[in-house]
Amino acid sequence: MKAKPTLCSHPLQNNPSTSPFTSLPHFCALYPRLRPRVARSERSTRPALLSGSLSTVVKVLLEAGADPNLGDDFNSVYEAAREKGVHSLEVLVSREDEFSSRLSSRASFRGCSALHYAALTDDLRTIRMLLDAGANPLQKNDLGHTPLTYTKEGETATLLKEFAEAQQKHEAEQRRKFPLERRLKEHIIGQEGAINTVASAIRRKENGWYDEEHPLVFLFLGSSGIGKTELAKQVARYMHKDIKKGFIRMDMSEFQEKHEVAKFIGSPPGYVGHEEGGQLTKLLKQCPNAMVLFDEVDKAHPDVLTIMLQLFDEGRLTDGKGKTIECKDAIFIMTSNAASDEIAQHALQLRQEAQEQSRRRLAENLDDVQKSEITISNTFKEHVIRPILKAHFRRDEFLGRINEIIYFLPFCHTELIQLVSRELNYWAKKAKQRHNITLLWERPVLELLAGGYNLHYGARSIKHEVLINTYTQKKNCKCLHDKNKALIRKIKKRGKKQIERYCRSLMF
Repeated sequence: MKAKPTLCSHPLQNNPSTSPFTSLPHFCALYPRLRPRVARSERSTRPALLSGSLSTVVKVLLEAGADPNLGDDFNSVYEAAREKGVHSLEVLVSREDEFSSRLSSRASFRGCSALHYAALTDDLRTIRMLLDAGANPLQKNDLGHTPLTYTKEGETATLLKEFAEAQQKHEAEQRRKFPLERRLKEHIIGQEGAINTVASAIRRKENGWYDEEHPLVFLFLGSSGIGKTELAKQVARYMHKDIKKGFIRMDMSEFQEKHEVAKFIGSPPGYVGHEEGGQLTKLLKQCPNAMVLFDEVDKAHPDVLTIMLQLFDEGRLTDGKGKTIECKDAIFIMTSNAASDEIAQHALQLRQEAQEQSRRRLAENLDDVQKSEITISNTFKEHVIRPILKAHFRRDEFLGRINEIIYFLPFCHTELIQLVSRELNYWAKKAKQRHNITLLWERPVLELLAGGYNLHYGARSIKHEVLINTYTQKKNCKCLHDKNKALIRKIKKRGKKQIERYCRSLMF
């Protein structure tokens, strides 16, 4: 796949290896000084680069597919020098020589888009062109500023305000027509209660009904393979679109020993790895409002939990170098298998209670009865769940910093059928792509495969059941087929129900 060009994708200097300018917004910041050098460049193939204005160049690059919302990744002279393997003085000289004289070459512009730079230079024509091309006027840089922050009062500010208001209205309309619950349910089967609780908390945050001094903290409880991690990923995708830096995943099983705490925030001065920084702090610096997943948090060392307590309480974290990262706008999600057996054992009773409530509301709609939200009683939370959590985390103040404890319950029968159907469809697509064979199946197959569900392994047991019992058993298969079609059906073999596949030489 051909990569999209950036606004600095053209060869603009004789030694590109020393240039710190490698991302889309740089051209808007560099153009006043780059134009004479572009004219001398023998490798430049764009006539607009030689004779056009900044807006003309931007137009050419946008038509070529440049992303108008790409942020500046230049952080500091020293980091750029280390990444490129050159002396920091070379980067400093290059930056001061090429950077726009109207902007401070020593200031931090990390996260600034082309629209930020156009606003800084007060280029109305370029601003309008970027906005028409889809530039987001609400996009914030690493300092939390939108392009409007850098404009003076006048026509430029008015234009940005108009587009910002239109963008806000559009996003609000999209949220109304396509709410978060609906988006999440497209990717996650079941877990109505978990989805509704998380979506409500996110919506309150979006509408300003939250404590700005503290980050949003969730604890996901339940057995393995029931959607805890997937829900966290989908929340990150909703909040940050496809920006990879917007999702940070920390496997807390890597922090079980006391000496491994240094990997979390970075080693102190004088110790190995001090310059590298911590795994979490380094990523939070790049995206302070990221969605952070602490997977299997119950396995972490108590000293790590102490650091997380500060993070949840104050919304900031100090790394091994003594630098403080403000992340009050971040969302933190912890997952844990603690109390999963108790929740699973209680699930039948909970589902029966929910069915009784649903029957009163939707007497004739049985599907909705199966999918109805289950409400866990306060008695169960206080007398069963809380003692288990306190034994794991050893302190009440840690539990007190959690905004919402979300309970993930085992799948009901209807949800298991959906899981089996989704998995069969996945492999049917693979069969069509790889072997040009169309796989078909009967309803009893779904029922039989759903019987392979293991309460402790969740959806993973369904994946295993489909793959092993359907697609890898080839012994004693009769070769009944219609051209490139294969039929999966339930038969009896030696008194035991099994699934066999009828196809010609098909084996994954």
